[in-house]
Amino acid sequence: MTKLQDLYEQQGQSPWLDNLRRDYVRGGHLAELVAQGIRGVTSNPTIFAKAIEGGNDYDEQFGTLLGSHTVEEAYWELVVTDIRDALAILRPVHDTSDGVDGYVSLEVAPGLAHDTDGTITAARHFHELVAEPNLYVKIPATAEGVPAIRAMIGEGRNINITLLFSLERYGEVIEAYVGGLEDLVATGVTDLSAVRSVASFFVSRVDTEVDRRLDTLAAQSAGRATEIQALRGTAAVAQAQRAYALFAQRFSGARWEALAAKGAKVQRPLWASTSTKNPAYPDLVYVDTLIGPDTVNTMPDDTIAAFLDHGTTARTVDADPDAARRALQRIEAAGVDMADVARTLEDEGVASFTKSFDELIQKLSDKANALSAGS
Repeated sequence: MTKLQDLYEQQGQSPWLDNLRRDYVRGGHLAELVAQGIRGVTSNPTIFAKAIEGGNDYDEQFGTLLGSHTVEEAYWELVVTDIRDALAILRPVHDTSDGVDGYVSLEVAPGLAHDTDGTITAARHFHELVAEPNLYVKIPATAEGVPAIRAMIGEGRNINITLLFSLERYGEVIEAYVGGLEDLVATGVTDLSAVRSVASFFVSRVDTEVDRRLDTLAAQSAGRATEIQALRGTAAVAQAQRAYALFAQRFSGARWEALAAKGAKVQRPLWASTSTKNPAYPDLVYVDTLIGPDTVNTMPDDTIAAFLDHGTTARTVDADPDAARRALQRIEAAGVDMADVARTLEDEGVASFTKSFDELIQKLSDKANALSAGS
């Protein structure tokens, strides 16, 4: 049994792959990872941009599609093809886990991040187009995305909420899920067991932004520089651990129990952005510290390899909730506004995905023009 399998069997945490490429799907690598214990796959516009630009695996299908599709339509056909193939590989995991795992995530276009109605239309379209029970459609946790999340849960659709950066917004996302289930009950649905959701809380990016602000504060406060610098690298894990405490609190009590009696499943926290950006930090700092039941950790390839080599499988996510609370209090006391950190990271996340999407569409357009000129 690998450490990935131990993670799930012993601690109830599902390890997922934060990557999707055609050569992984068709060359057997994804199947190998699943055999080692990977239980799901996440994707986003940046991941697909790297995959499509990284070789010629998509060229034949792209050339065929151009005769009857626009460039952007062709892009989505490329993406959906990979999603369908990955879903087939993960379907046995979904079936044997009674719907807990085996999911592949497809994100709506990043340009819809601030468009509630557009997000609802796109999410509904992808669910109906793919029509597989182990598909998650990803909706960003922007202010405009939250009502779209509730609407989709209210239709009984499986949703992965992405780009979560604050405890406050996470609370809104939980409310959207629980409220959406209640909306579904109000339509006459009595069995909620097929509705699943994960809430993707981004981790390492929080440290990157908070550390940058702490460096600025230290430079401005010579007398407290050492004290302030000592807080570097403590924000992300502390906030994620506080998120887990909020999860445990909100998925309990009379309101939740009424839904659970109808088969409702908790919306699992998913730890995203778990590769270590700062080489001074341990390579598994965002994995080994966030292990616990009813959670997911989606890891890129290098992080999975590191975990297989020297990861631990002890329960850590709620080992010391008071310490996590104190860590965030010290950061705020030093002058870091965590609400502003979250706003900044959300804006940057949306902008980054939009940039990846737009640049890829432009490159595909250039390729289409070149093919047309050469024909």
